[in-house]
Amino acid sequence: MEKIETIAVTVEKTARPVDGLCDPTPCAVPTGNLLPLLHEIRHALARWLEDEHPHIIDLRTIPMSPDEETRLLEILGDGEISASLSALGSSEIVETGCNGVWLVTHHNDDGVLVGRFIEICRVPEILKSQTEDAQTALHRLDELLANAEATE
Repeated sequence: MEKIETIAVTVEKTARPVDGLCDPTPCAVPTGNLLPLLHEIRHALARWLEDEHPHIIDLRTIPMSPDEETRLLEILGDGEISASLSALGSSEIVETGCNGVWLVTHHNDDGVLVGRFIEICRVPEILKSQTEDAQTALHRLDELLANAEATE
């Protein structure tokens, strides 16, 4: 019996580089992951409707061909809400045609895709005001009002 180190291995074709989970290049070959992904979205939406438990799917960890990703976005469709953020790069948050299902895309300062997620929730966390930021805003408004009242 041979030791595993002595067995010759030849890689003829790979759909992704070995470190492909972090590689933004999509698989070139269809993966068959589109239908299971749609089922996951459907079940997450049903659960959210029951108990408002949010669910996040990291699309960069799911092998998909460019055609499959395009088809996913076509199936989900376009919704009525979109927002963009500029913080450590740019982010685009778009509600799909399925209310409660959001597409959240992040790019670094160089415009390179660094994250793409499907979020099933009322509003993605990234759009919610942080308590500390709201406290800072409250203090700023207090100061503005105090100055305005002092000049009247």
